[in-house]
This record gives sequence, C-alpha cells and structure tokens, in this order.
Amino acid sequence: MTATTEELSDEDRLVQIIRSFKHDPLGHVMYVYPWGEPDTELKDEEIRDWQIEYLQDLGERLQAGELNGQEVIRKAISSGHGPGKSALVAWLIKWAMDTQIDTKGVVTANTETQLKTKTWPELAKWHRMSITKHWFKYTATALFSTDKDHEKTWRIDMVPWSERNTEAFAGLHNKRKRILLIFDEASAIPDLIWEVSEGALTDEDTEIIWAVFGNPTKNSGRFRECWRKFKKRWWRRKLDTRTIKGTNKKQIEEWIEDYGEDSDFVKVRVRGEFPNQSAKQFFSLEDVDAAKARHLRPEQYNFAPKIIACDPAWEGDDMLVIGMRQGLHYQILRVIPKNDNDIQIANILSTLEDEHEADAVFIDAGYGTGIYSAGITMGREWQLVWFGSKATKAGFRNKRAEMANDAKQWLKQGGAIPDNDDLYEEMIGIEQVTRLDGMVQLEGKPDYKARMGESCDRLDNLFITFAYPVPHLHGQGSRGGNRQAESDFDPYATEAA
Repeated sequence: MTATTEELSDEDRLVQIIRSFKHDPLGHVMYVYPWGEPDTELKDEEIRDWQIEYLQDLGERLQAGELNGQEVIRKAISSGHGPGKSALVAWLIKWAMDTQIDTKGVVTANTETQLKTKTWPELAKWHRMSITKHWFKYTATALFSTDKDHEKTWRIDMVPWSERNTEAFAGLHNKRKRILLIFDEASAIPDLIWEVSEGALTDEDTEIIWAVFGNPTKNSGRFRECWRKFKKRWWRRKLDTRTIKGTNKKQIEEWIEDYGEDSDFVKVRVRGEFPNQSAKQFFSLEDVDAAKARHLRPEQYNFAPKIIACDPAWEGDDMLVIGMRQGLHYQILRVIPKNDNDIQIANILSTLEDEHEADAVFIDAGYGTGIYSAGITMGREWQLVWFGSKATKAGFRNKRAEMANDAKQWLKQGGAIPDNDDLYEEMIGIEQVTRLDGMVQLEGKPDYKARMGESCDRLDNLFITFAYPVPHLHGQGSRGGNRQAESDFDPYATEAA
C-alpha cells in the first residue's frame, strides 16, 4: 500500500514536493527560497521579469519533451552589468541537482578568478538559503550529494577551463539522466572549449541543458555566434540593464553621458549588445562586413598586378591555401589539406600562375621552402616571405604585423573579400598583442589556433599578398626576367610571428 501524504515524514514529503519540480524550474525557485520572509536576506527581494521568462521557457521546453534523447536545450543570455545573471546560474544548479537523482554537470567561466570570487560564492549564498541545503555538501570546487553512495555520481563541479586540459569538458556523459553545462562570462571562453564541450554532449535519452551567460565583450567567437551563425540552435536574449529592476540607474546614466549611447562601452556594459570592435580585435567588424558585401566590377581592379600567395599547412589539420589579389579584389584559388609533396604543390602553383598570368608569386617561408625550391627547378622566380623578419616600416614588430596593417588599410580603401565563412571568422577573430613599446604585433598562428580551435590559414594567405611591391607586367607572368621585389629583409630571420 502506498503511503498517503499525511503518513509521510516531513523529509519524505519534502522529497516528494521537490521532485514535482523536475520540469518546473520556476516553481522550484519560488518554493525553495524564503522570498519575502521577514528576517531573511530575501525579505525585500523578488525575482526579476527576465529571470521568470528564462525559467518559464526552460520549463515549457522540458514539459513539451524537447529533450527527446537527440536534442540539447541551449540558452544564451547577453547583458550589461548587474541584471542578476549569477543568481540565475545558482538557481539552475540547485534546481538541476534537487530534482533529478545523479545529475552531473560542470560550471566554468572566463577566468578562474571569476569562478572563485563571483560564480561559486553566489551558489554558496543560494545553497545556504535553500530548504534543501542538507541534501548536498558545498565545497570550494563542487556541490555533491551527502549520500555516500551518490557523492561521485550526483554532483556539479567548478572547473576552470584550460586549452591544454580539456578532459573535464570532453567527459560530460550521464546517459539516461541529466547533464547541466554552464558557461559564465562566456564571451571570453575560447572556441576550443566550446567545441570540445559540444562534442561531448551526445548521450541518448538524456536531459542535456547548456546555459551560457556573459557581457558581450567580443564580437567574434562562439558566444557571438549564438546570435549569428548558430542562432537557430540557441534560445537567445539580450538584456538592456536600463529596463531591469535593481540595477544601478545612476551609474548607467553617467556612463551614457560620458561615453554616448551608441559607444561600444555602453553597448557592452549597459545594452547587452556586441561591440563594433573588441578591445584586442585587429579588424573591425564594420570593415570586414563591408568587404564581404562588396562586389567589384573587373574594370575596378583589372589594371593592377596579379599577386598569387601560397600559405602552406603547418600541422596535420591545417590547410594549404592559395589565393590571388589584384588591386582591391581578393579570391581564394585552392584550399588543400596538408600535403608534404612539395613538387605536387609546386606544379599546382605554377599551373595557377600561368592560368592567371600572375605578376608575382609569394610563398610563406615557414613551411614553404621546399615548394619554393621545386619552383626554382621549374624556372620559376617565386619569392619567399618570412613572417618573422624585420618589418620594412617603423612601428611593427615583424613582417607579419606590417602585412596585416596593409591588409587593414586595404579594407578601408575598398578591398573586397569572397563570401567565405572561414576567412570571415579568421578576420574578425584575429587579435592584436598589447605591447608596452606600442609596436603593432598580432597573436601568432599557434596562439590563434589554441584559442579558436583551428588555424588562420586563409587570413595569412591574404596577408602574404601584401609582402612586397609588385610592378604590373601586363600578363608576362613571374617567369620572365628578374622581377623579384627589392627589399632589405633578412631571408634567414626566424623571429617568431
């Protein structure tokens, strides 16, 4: 015989009530915390409208059976400062743990400091106030069941991300139960962590919830793409803190007065909008968007020399890219998986040189010396470009930075790039290195790859087309005569890019 509610102990009755909120996170939040009760931290507090909308939507999706074993519920919030994101993160963790036995999850943030001083202490506050606090043990790095039989299987861990140690994000498996993955201040979490995490969220017949929150500090990367490339996958909201109860309206008014409503500062810190250009971003989004949308007529560039560039692949998953720029027009001619057959690549390059009657062929010297040598045996007068060599102009850390700056000015002058998503992402993703001496320096290709998960091969190919001045040879190609650009660069320089 099943016991009636009256016959249950207080603890069993609590378990029964809390389990009823399995697919009702808003109901859970309203029940487990002492909202409006005197002599508590919440005596004058109330849940905010945007938080209600978020939790109601999550509950509706759960109740509608959207998690059918094949889908992941993805929810993204972009906001200015102070709307109550950290509180919602804590509520999600508590709801997920309270209402499903053996829930597992990971919480990470942009920095370990953010995790330890903001995200995790906020969880401690709400855990302490909850009616279920005796069910779980809170530590500096985890929240887990007080039941010894479940302390390893029923837990949420605080895990600082690391590009060199992604196991915690690759091992998020909990078949037929529940997984919760939370990214706090997600704009600054590298794409590689996003990609590893997404690849791990594949368990069938499992409730999988991926919640990301952040100030929109960067207009590139996976957090930005929740509103663009991947928007059909994500439930998304941008929160303008001017409209949210409890935010510091006086401070907001001062920011708007000092910086202007349409400034990047106010967009990021108040309006929850992505900036036109991130702090370290080298190319502005406005310039790249304009270049991608620009369509030139042949007469606008066919008077200029044709410059073919070859950027060989560095590592196994990199791409060898061959592109050509003629004046304001740039196109990608070939994208080839890493190929160590230098003679084969040299043949492809020479065929393209003849086909397009190129005036010059530049090759990245990093892994291109074999291609260059093969070309020499074919009678080609190609030129190596050493990215780490000394810049011709003052103010640049190396040749790569100088070429990149030339590409930036070319964009502003009306340069047109192909409608290529990979090149676009590389252009808006590449960052400048802050230097005390003020010299311009870009992050190196290994650093970009570690942060973004793949190499910037197409972008470096565009850079190479600005290596040296090239005269227009009227279709004679780069084989006849000595047409190498004059320069004072050291071909043996190996300074890191």
